[in-house]
Amino acid sequence: MTAVTELVVLLDDHGNAIGTADKAAVHTTDTALHQAFSCHLHDASGRVLVTRRALAKRTWPGVWTNSFCGHPAPGEDIEHALARRAMQELGVTVQSVSVVLDDFRYRAVDASGIVENEICPVYTAVTTDEIRPNPDEVSEWAWLTPEDLRSAVESAPFAFSPWLGWQLERLPA
Repeated sequence: MTAVTELVVLLDDHGNAIGTADKAAVHTTDTALHQAFSCHLHDASGRVLVTRRALAKRTWPGVWTNSFCGHPAPGEDIEHALARRAMQELGVTVQSVSVVLDDFRYRAVDASGIVENEICPVYTAVTTDEIRPNPDEVSEWAWLTPEDLRSAVESAPFAFSPWLGWQLERLPA
């Protein structure tokens, strides 16, 4: 059985698509700018889901972060990409998808030297499903009030992905 190649969309500095690359090959110490997305998933009571990245993840293993992230495939509609990743990472369906930071962009380097370099719009969505995380993606998860999440990131920023902290700085309280 051959492995499926997952492609990411490469971008120029203005956010225009300029090609594609194998996701496994693009995340290096010199990562090209590419398209991604982040999603903050809420439950019916307004709590937000935070996840701890699996220890086998290539970048930021074991770090707590937003609910899920991903990369739209070439030509893939963003809502389809969000639904696909929600199911792959968390085993859930999503509703009420809404963009909250359409211009979020970041570059971060993890402890191993691997670079994330993404134009990464941030979305919110709602699920009423039971969380059934994929252990290759998520090692732990928790529902927090937005206030408790902000407090945790402020108190222990080293335990969270840098992009989560930067997103929370820009999202309304």
